[in-house]
Parts: sequence; structure tokens; C-alpha cells
Amino acid sequence: MIVRKYLFYISLFCCLSIAITSISWEADNSIVLKGTSLNLRWENKFKEWKFAAIQVKSKDRWVDMSVPDGGYTILYAATKPADTNSTLYKNGKKIDFPEPIYRYAVSHWKGVISPVQLNTAGEAYHFYPKNVTKGADQSLLFSDESGLAKTKAEWKIDPKYPTDVLVTLTLIANKDGYFSVASPTLANISKDQLSWGLIPGYFQGATVEPDFVKAYAYGQGIPDKPVIVRERAASTLSPLMSLKNGITMAVIPDPSVGRNPWEKDKSTHTEWKVGLSLMNRKAQLSPTIYHPVLGEKGSYLKKGESTSFTFRYTLQVADWYDVFKHAVNDVYRFKDFLSLKQTAQSLTDRISAMHTYLMDAKTSMWKTEQYKGLTIGAQAYLGGVLGSEKDAMKNSDYGAMWMLAKIADDSALKADRLPYARNFKLLQQEDEPGFLQGAAIGQYYLTKSKKFTEEWGPYVEPIGLTYYTMMDIGNVLLFEPQDKELKNRLKQGAERLMKWQNPSGGWVVAYDRATHKQLFNELEDLRPTFYGLVVAYRILGDKKYLDAAAKGADWYIKNAVEKGHFLGVCGDTRFVPDFATGQSVQALLDLYDLTKKDAYLNAAIKTARYYTTSIYTHPIPTKEVKTVKGVKREDWELSQVGLSFEHGGNIGSTNSLGPILLASHAGMFVRMYNFTKDQIYLDMARAAAWGRDAFVDKSTNVASYYWTKMDTGPGSFPHHAWWQIGWITDYLMAEVELRSQNQISFPRGFITPKVGPHQSYGFAPGKVYGNVASLKLIDGLLKAEHPVIDHVIAMNSDEKKCYLILLNNSVNSLKTKVEIDIEKIPGASGTKIKSAAFIDAEGKKGAIVDTSKSLNIDFAPNGLKVIEVLY
Repeated sequence: MIVRKYLFYISLFCCLSIAITSISWEADNSIVLKGTSLNLRWENKFKEWKFAAIQVKSKDRWVDMSVPDGGYTILYAATKPADTNSTLYKNGKKIDFPEPIYRYAVSHWKGVISPVQLNTAGEAYHFYPKNVTKGADQSLLFSDESGLAKTKAEWKIDPKYPTDVLVTLTLIANKDGYFSVASPTLANISKDQLSWGLIPGYFQGATVEPDFVKAYAYGQGIPDKPVIVRERAASTLSPLMSLKNGITMAVIPDPSVGRNPWEKDKSTHTEWKVGLSLMNRKAQLSPTIYHPVLGEKGSYLKKGESTSFTFRYTLQVADWYDVFKHAVNDVYRFKDFLSLKQTAQSLTDRISAMHTYLMDAKTSMWKTEQYKGLTIGAQAYLGGVLGSEKDAMKNSDYGAMWMLAKIADDSALKADRLPYARNFKLLQQEDEPGFLQGAAIGQYYLTKSKKFTEEWGPYVEPIGLTYYTMMDIGNVLLFEPQDKELKNRLKQGAERLMKWQNPSGGWVVAYDRATHKQLFNELEDLRPTFYGLVVAYRILGDKKYLDAAAKGADWYIKNAVEKGHFLGVCGDTRFVPDFATGQSVQALLDLYDLTKKDAYLNAAIKTARYYTTSIYTHPIPTKEVKTVKGVKREDWELSQVGLSFEHGGNIGSTNSLGPILLASHAGMFVRMYNFTKDQIYLDMARAAAWGRDAFVDKSTNVASYYWTKMDTGPGSFPHHAWWQIGWITDYLMAEVELRSQNQISFPRGFITPKVGPHQSYGFAPGKVYGNVASLKLIDGLLKAEHPVIDHVIAMNSDEKKCYLILLNNSVNSLKTKVEIDIEKIPGASGTKIKSAAFIDAEGKKGAIVDTSKSLNIDFAPNGLKVIEVLY
């Protein structure tokens, strides 16, 4: 045996130089599939072909996979598995989760504790194939037969990606019933070998978590049961596992295998064709997929009928993130999506149109109420709020409200909206001395009961204080620094946040509003609560706030970032992880800007990598024609690819409603690309932002919130238009800064509460190639013939300069007509124009522009053009 192994390794070395892939028999009981990056050897023991060795190339050495296996599994049930819920126990006590009050989460949880998802349904037939032959194209063909089924498996190394093994599994039923075929187990990974495990969109971590709810509902660690999860909340179909010896292994179904969320003329988002797991049926750690899913479409076979599917194993000596990107970019061809996108309305035009919508009190559902002697104003909120009788009011993005008023110089917005939104903010905060002083009482005001309340219970959260006291008030103070009352309220909030901070640096999740007792004791506040103190430091300047923010961030990095464990901010789903994870990236970047400590930048980058796994990357978009409410649409227009979810995992809203169109992360991802030059961030930002017209309501120009709603508009959430103005502006400004190589840059304000990391602008001048200028929104000043052209306007009124900054938001070269109406520039007219010229990448003036005529401008792919007008 020792001699045989020695000959085996010599044979591997020799073959690498003469063939990309080869198959050789070492003896009657040993066969090898060899490649430049992989070497797989099977041995026949007791008339069964098992893995004897798996090796992965790492530069100048080979790394061995420990405990190789090669076992196959078929699940079988004579009758369709029951949909009844399983009863779960912890320490002998029945798990009752979630509490009945969380009605949205309850319905989802019931659906994911069925026997099929817990992988207890049917009977499992485990075997190793008895036969193997060589194929004609450097493949190996394994086969086996039992009274249950005939099984065939073709294995071959992918000639394009030598780190990948392509496998096609075929099952032919020998009896009637329901069948599910699992990908074979490459190796059995012990818990002490595990470095990282991930099913994108569901859970991740470096350990197997014995607390089933913590792992299965909150995604914090790997569940200790061989659970099978659905495609509907899986952002990328790629269960993967990294080992401490450096190998990362993933199993990735062929893109043709999974469900399409809009198959033809209705949502098919919840169909289940591929099951994903990080364990095999024996509860051994090993990335595994199942197709068809037991009891689901295609799983019932009559005797003689067959089912087949193709997938790939990826084996690399690499970080989990590199293997994840291989699945995204190479298998699911994410970047190709951008070439399909065609924009019907520019993002700039949408901002202007939503501006009009929001100033119409009727369409935007703006209302005012008298409360404690003040007039408070907000928009109606018709979604679920505990105690609401459809009488809730809410403001969303204070930074966007004040930004729009400033850059559009909108006197009506300043007079008729902002004062009452300010009053709403004042009365939303507890001002009475005591345990709650400085905290936000609740997000919503109920007009009938005349009180502020939280979304899903009578509790107060420290992160709610950060959101609705610190961040909102901080954004307003950037525009109105003279407001002494708001400054005092900001200070109250900062002091309360510091008093609530634990000695370790973190905070609790929530306090009962009446008793002040700590709630949700089983959860940690794995959210960027520390950011409120960043705001306080920037506005108030007291270093104690920066020190406390750093202390909170240090705790957060240790307990959230390093573990990959996060908590969400949506009470209706009991805080399962959501867009607050993306928000954490910007919070850490802002702290890095203040301290220049690499620990915060590194943590931001690490968290941003996690957040890429919250972006849908499947199925591959096409131009296939489909129908939505009688309207013909191409598949790419309806695609979920590039969108993030509100909250994912097993009980998040994405399970029933799909991802969201509110792409708050887009600007942050552009900034992350600027830091890292990692292309996936830029591609994901653009995939989210460009060409989403199929989801925009034509009457209001507001995009639907949830994917399943298509173009029904704001619906129950009229205030979302402010968030949309906020994230679109943030995205455009991030692109301008990137494409100008940081030569056009404007100060950023604070993150908006709740929905993600976008930030406000316009409160202070910026620079355009060294020239001081202020942001402006001027309707009609510039019109581009092609809607992929967006623009940003900046002015220096003292020097009589106006900068028109144009972006080609497409991957194609473009020549398009542009009209400039000089009369729209405040204080200018066509007769007063001194000059107009393009500015090049070095900030030097180039070709002269005749603004009295239409301009035909050539744009490079993702290009930038800047025109300086002197008047």
C-alpha cells in the first residue's frame, strides 16, 4: 500500500505537465481523475467505490482533504411527505418560537419546521456506487442499482475552471414514489476542522450552533441539524465550507436547475426545486444540495421514469469570499446582467418627479395633527403597527427632506413640511427626566390614541435612540446648525446612550417602556448602535462621545463582525438580520474617517463582504418575454438579480415578498469599490440601481418596495419616496466621486435610519476639480435625449459658475443629444453667458460648448462628462 501511494503521487506530478485532465487506472481497484488544480482518487473496497484521496493545488504544493468520502444518498417516500410542523425541543423543553404577536414571522416559521426542511422526511438510502467506467471526454461514469432505483453519475473536471468538477446525476426509479437525490458527500468535515460555513442569505459562521433558533432563525452560526433550506431566500445557490487547512469547498447547482421567480405570467418565487444544506442526511458537515426536493414538483416518479441534474463542486485553497465570487461571477455570470439593462427614465428625472409627488399632500398622504400644543406633520403609514387602526403617521428620511429643500431651494417644502416634521421629531423624543430621557419613544404616531409607539411592542431600543434621535436630529443640524433646541435634544440623546452603554461597550436590545426591564435577553444587540455617538461627536465636538463610539465599535467588531453574527432592526420579524448589516459598513467607515484606525476600515471591508451575500445573483437574467398584468416584459426587467432583501433567512419578508427595490446600499458599495477595487461592489451597485423601471409606478414615479408588488407604487408606504430620493442621490454622488477619481467630491451627512447606509448631501459646499461649488437640483436645466444619462448640478453663485456633471449609466459607448436651458440657472440668461466648456480629467478646460444649440456628446462606457458654464 505504501508503494502504491508513492507511485500515485509520482504519477500526479508527471501528469500535470502533459495534460489538463486525465484519467488513469492505478490498479484494478483504484482510479484517478487528474487536473492542474485537482486530483481525485477513488478506491474499490468491498465492491464499493469510495474516495481515497482528494487533493487541491495551492501554488507550489498540494493540500489534502481530510476524511474524503464519496457516499451517495437518495431520499424516498412512498407517499407525499406531510406539511405538518415538527415539534422542536431545547434542553428537553418545547421551543415556542416566535411569540404569537409576531404574526408575519410565525407564518414563515411554521413553513420551515416541516419534516422536509428539517430533513427527517422519507427514508434515506445511503450507498457507494459499485461500478465505474471511463467516458469518452475524460469523464468517469459511476453507476449503481438497488430495488429502489438505478443511479448514474458522470464526473469530469471543468475545462474552463480547473478548480471545478462537473457532476451530472441521473436517477431512474425502480418503484413508484417521491424521490430526492443529494449531491455526493466529498468529505466529512469535523467541527474542529471547520473555519467557516455559509449558505448565502441564510446563515454563516465558524461554529456549529447548538441553539437551533439562534442559527436557524437568526443565521448566527450553522444549525446543528441537517436542515434543507429553500431557494427563495438564498441569495446565491452555493453552500460552501472553509477548512482550517485552507481549502474551501462549495457545491453549486447548474443555473438551469433552480426556480425562476417569475416563470411566465405570475410570481413563482416560492417554488422549490433545489434544497441547500451544510450537512448531509447523516448530519455530517459537508455542503450538499438536493434535487428534486422531496414532495415538491418533479419529485414524484413512476417506475421507469427518471430525473437528472447537473452541479459542480468547487475546491480551492482560498478564502470563502473568493469561492463565493466564483459562483456569482463565473457560474451565474452576474456581470453580464449590466449589458442587458435598458433605462426608460433617468434616476435624475425620478428624483424630480418624486419631488412633485411629495409636495402633493393628497398623493403623498401628508397630514398634520395637534399634539402637546404643537403641530406635527408626517405621512400616513398603512402597514402593520401594533395598536394601529390605520391611523399611524411616520417620517422616514430626514436627511433627504432637508437636502431636497436646500438643493432645490423649495420654499414650499421649507415652509409647509419641514417645521412640522421638526416638531414631530421633538415630540417623538422623551424629554422628561428619568430612565428614558433622550430616547425615541417610538417610530410612529397614532392619531386616534394620540401617542407615539414602536412598531411591534411597547419597548424602547437603544438603536431606536441612535436612529430617531441622533441620526435624524444630526442630519437636520447639518443644515440648521443654529437650532439650539435640537442641539440640546441631541445632547440628551448622547448622554442617554452613554448611560445605557454596558461596561463591555455594547447595549441591550430593548427595554420595556413601562418597567424598564431588559427584553429579548437571548439576543445580543449586534447592530451599529454605536453610530449615534459618532453623530454626537461630529455635531457637538466632545471627545467623550468619540471615545464611547469607539468602545461600542470595538465591542461590535469582536462580537458581530468577527463572528459574522448580526441582528436586524425590523420589529415585525423579531429583529432577524436585515439591511442594518449593510448600514454597519458605512458606520464603521465613518468612524474610520474620524480616527484613521485601520481596525475600523478592515472591519468595514469584512462586513461589506458579508453583505454581498444579501444580494440576489440568480437565476441568470435573459431577454425571454414574459407578462406582468397583461404587459409584455423581458425577463431581465423583472429580475431579482442585484436586489437586496429587507430581511432574509428562514423567517424574513423575502420568503413571501421577494427582495426590495430600495437599494440603500448602492452608494456604499461604490465607495467600497473605491477603497478596495473589488469589482463585485461596483457591479452589484449598478445592478441594483439601473433599469428598474418595471417597478416604478408611472403616476407617482415611486418604486414599489417589495419585488412581488411590481409597479403598484408606494402603496401602504408613501414615505418611502424620501428614502428613494436619498439612496438615488447617494448612489449618483458616489459614482461622480469615483469616476472623477475623487476630483469631484461633496461632504456626506449621516446615515438614514433603518433601511440602509445611504447618506445626505448639500449641507456644505464641495469641490469640482478644486473649485468650490454647492449642489443644486434645477428642473429643466439639462435634458439628455437618452435616459441612461444622469446628471448632477453644482454652482458657485459668487463666482457665477455652474457645473453640469453628466454620467453615462450604461456599459455601452453612447452618443446622445443634450439640451441646456441656460435661463434655468438662477441669475443667468442666454445673453449673459461668458463661456461654456468641457473640463477634462485633470480639471483643465477643453472644447468650447455652444449652449444655444443641442449638443451631441460622446460618452465612454460608464463615462463622465463635466461642463463648466460661466455666466
